[in-house]
Amino acid sequence: MDLSIFALTNKVAIVTGSGRGIGKGIALGFADVGADVVVAARTAAEIEAVAGEIRDRGRRALAVPTDTRSAEQVKDMVDKAIAEFGKIDILVNNAGGAFGAPFLQISENAWDAVIRENLNSVFLCTKAVVEGMVRQKGGSIINISSLAGQVPYPNWSPYGAAKAGVINLTQTLAVELGPHNIRVNAILPAYVETEFLSQRHQENPEMRQRRLEMLPIGRFGKPEDVAATAIYLASEASSFVTGATILFSGGLTYLPAEVR
Repeated sequence: MDLSIFALTNKVAIVTGSGRGIGKGIALGFADVGADVVVAARTAAEIEAVAGEIRDRGRRALAVPTDTRSAEQVKDMVDKAIAEFGKIDILVNNAGGAFGAPFLQISENAWDAVIRENLNSVFLCTKAVVEGMVRQKGGSIINISSLAGQVPYPNWSPYGAAKAGVINLTQTLAVELGPHNIRVNAILPAYVETEFLSQRHQENPEMRQRRLEMLPIGRFGKPEDVAATAIYLASEASSFVTGATILFSGGLTYLPAEVR
């Protein structure tokens, strides 16, 4: 096999939520295999630091502070990306967030906030890039969903509903955009030990141990693990893969009730 099919040489990728955690891991992984990367998140200092690491790897980078809940800011991000690089080949919809609470305690505003951050943002970013992908007759869109979008996740109902929406949107767009040679796939992580998760585990070692014991593979995922899967989905190695939802959970198939 010619392993060059895994390369992203001279491809241009946008990775949202890439100032830290999974998004940062994907952005750096893409750079390692030849892509130029638009690094987008709300915190300017974080994305500037990631952009610097990408340049240190010999690739071009553009940091664009972006709130992916805002159509205006998303359009500005895409306009700047095209002005800088001339095209967008890959979009990773990674930005998101949530909080845990029993359903009876969730207000309408809280529900709307989680849906807006995790589902509406995927719509806005995809809408902003897809016309260009249609014109260039190709592209890869990778949506970061969650195991919570596939199985019940008590006390996290808005997040689970949003991530389930991302899965369905992924599958529907794969059908609609397939004739334009645009592939749309999703990665469904469970426990990936990002800075956020590590901090929670430091605060609650018992929770960390309980989760670790749930994982058949015996360890937590790492951002670079997710990056490897994203590289596959972005590259020609997955040219016949679209509408896929790749479970990234170390063998975990359920989520316990936890309120934090």
